Order: sequence, then structure tokens, then C-alpha cells
Amino acid sequence: MRIANTVHDSIVDGQGLRFTVFTQGCPHRCPGCHNPGTHDPAGGRDVSVAALVEELTKNPLMAGLTLSGGEPFAQAADCAALAKAAHGLGLTVWTYTGYLFEHLRDAGRADWTALLQETDVLVDGPFLQDQKSYELHFRGSRNQRLIDVAASLVRGKAVLWQEEDPLAKFTVPES
Repeated sequence: MRIANTVHDSIVDGQGLRFTVFTQGCPHRCPGCHNPGTHDPAGGRDVSVAALVEELTKNPLMAGLTLSGGEPFAQAADCAALAKAAHGLGLTVWTYTGYLFEHLRDAGRADWTALLQETDVLVDGPFLQDQKSYELHFRGSRNQRLIDVAASLVRGKAVLWQEEDPLAKFTVPES
């Protein structure tokens, strides 16, 4: 698998403490991308899925794996294998992509389908600089959606992911 880098304790690439893998290579090359060094598919370094899984297991506080880029769907088979291993460890999987959910779902590519099926939350759509906002949670531009993939595959249409309030379990019921 070709990657640009990893982050072992991200809190901005999905909910909870995450191990983020920045894949190398991106066909979208969005103007204003915050990871332009990931665009060249010949850049970065090679690493095995097994080595990434080993890194993923080092922190017992890890909530999940995030696949970012670059474009994870450019290496969908390896990303799907890594995501499947993360699920086997009881972790959630978030995947960032410049493609739309509908395109990925309907493309008829087995590797893309496998990665979709191993993704819990898909952040889809290209980064659009004119829609950039620092107010957004877990995404860079307003056009990007946070999609609950399992619900979307069942319903046959994009279902937006709903963030749970981390303080809700501490709310005292009214008497």
C-alpha cells in the first residue's frame, strides 16, 4: 500500500481518537487541498497492510481508523483489507473521498464496493475552496457530506450520519 503518512492520535479526522492513514495518489487534485503532497501516486512510501494493523493496535484508547488522502478509493482493495482488520478489532472506520457516494455505489467495481462495505462513515465530495469553512465538523467544505454507509446501502440513497452528543449520557433527567 502506498501512503503519504500516518497520524496516531487524530481528533479531527472523525469521532474519537483515531489512527489516520493518508493514502498516496489522488486523481481529484482539488484546488486548495490541504494535502497536495499526496496527489502524486509515485510519492510517499510503501507499507504493508499488516504493518499498519500493527500500528493500529498499539493504542488501547483508539476509537477507530480513518482513511484519508490522497484518495483511498485509488487503493480500495488495500484500504478495504485494512478497514476489515480495524472492524475485527472493534474499531470504527471513516473514509474521506473526493467521489460522491452515489458514484462509488453505482460504479460496479468490486474493490470500491468492498471498501464502502467496510466504511462506517463516508465523507464524500471534492473539497471546494469557495465553500471552505472552519465551522464544519470533520469536513473542509460545505458540499461534503458525512454519510452513514450501512444505512445508505440498505436504503439505496445517501443517509447523513448523525453525530451523537458525547454529553448526552451525563444529562440529568428532569423530575
